[in-house]
Amino acid sequence: SILIKEFEVELDEGDRYAGAVLDDDGEVKHHLVLIGARPDVDLNWAAATEWATKLGGTLPTRQEQALLFANCKAVLPQRWCWSSETEGSSYAWYCLFDDGYQTYNYRSYEGCAVAVRMIPLTT
Repeated sequence: SILIKEFEVELDEGDRYAGAVLDDDGEVKHHLVLIGARPDVDLNWAAATEWATKLGGTLPTRQEQALLFANCKAVLPQRWCWSSETEGSSYAWYCLFDDGYQTYNYRSYEGCAVAVRMIPLTT
């Protein structure tokens, strides 16, 4: 477990604290936990989103993926993983966790996913 702003957060086995997510002014929006579970198969974007939701989390935003790459690289799949962010009606962003590169692909393509959960600043 970790101590954040005087309250304790329990981490499930395999979960990892990723760090603070900042807003445009450099203020902390929330803290981020990388959920340790991984899907058994590659998933299209909609299925990946549903998988993350069933875990009690979400797919990470592009900003959160950059934070994961910076602080959790050793435990990330070294391949591309879906982001929660979309581009137009047919695409969604992803991050290559072997080098941190971000771009988008068809939502129908199947790829890897990681899930995150946010820890709010107040309980």
